[in-house]
Amino acid sequence: MEQKEKELIASRLREYCTAQGGQNKAANTLKGVSAATISKILNGDWDTIAEGMWHNVSKQIGSSAEGWSLVSTSVYDELTELLECAQTDSQVMAIVGSAGCGKSATIRQYASTHDEVTAIVCSEYQNRTSWLSAVMEAMGLDPRGLSVAEKIGQIVRRLKRADKPLLILDEADKMSDQVLYFFVTLYNELEGHCGVVLCATQYLDKRLVRGLRSGRKGYEEVYSRIGRQCIQLSVLSPEDISLVCVANGITGERKVRKIADEAECDLRRVRRAVWREHQLAKED
Repeated sequence: MEQKEKELIASRLREYCTAQGGQNKAANTLKGVSAATISKILNGDWDTIAEGMWHNVSKQIGSSAEGWSLVSTSVYDELTELLECAQTDSQVMAIVGSAGCGKSATIRQYASTHDEVTAIVCSEYQNRTSWLSAVMEAMGLDPRGLSVAEKIGQIVRRLKRADKPLLILDEADKMSDQVLYFFVTLYNELEGHCGVVLCATQYLDKRLVRGLRSGRKGYEEVYSRIGRQCIQLSVLSPEDISLVCVANGITGERKVRKIADEAECDLRRVRRAVWREHQLAKED
């Protein structure tokens, strides 16, 4: 087992002990794991901890209290760094990555751990009015009874008063042309005052290129605002998948390799496979 995998298990064990009310109480709930073993793992005294014990502990503490442990994969690290850059420097970016690579989970984590971040998930059915309402509601504002001009006025005032705000538009490839073009209006009001990130699959890049070639209204303006490029995230590696599996209670090398091969770099498929392995373990 790799060092980083052990570090993940130790971190999860620490959380588990806190939730149980201490190391002794945690030991009472773990089969074949003594309080002394827990103490050694938490204190970094790993030389005498057998490989099988690491697997045993990981299997039993499994996932987090929320049901799934978020892992610092290559995509997570890249996207987090880009979001920090956009927020700190009030930049506008379009970031694209494969479906299931962890974009949305990273965005949710970033929004929950950083101040002045507003994140919404875009949908095909949204028009200008419903899209602005979604942005306002994410900011804690009440959009009811307001016109489009009044809504954008409130959004702009709120963001301009904030210290280094960031607006994240997840699944931006689902924005209608009407809403995508309206993004330019919002950008013009907020330039230099707020970071804006459009995050999507590679379809957004292809859509923008097609719109440019066909001369569709607004596409040149949108492409210009994002710096005339979409930033491509890395593809998840087998090592990333392994870390995700270990963090969520799957440590057997053969099982991890099988999950990685079948998942095709899609964390949704990884999650289903991990759940299936846990169900099979319960049946045994």
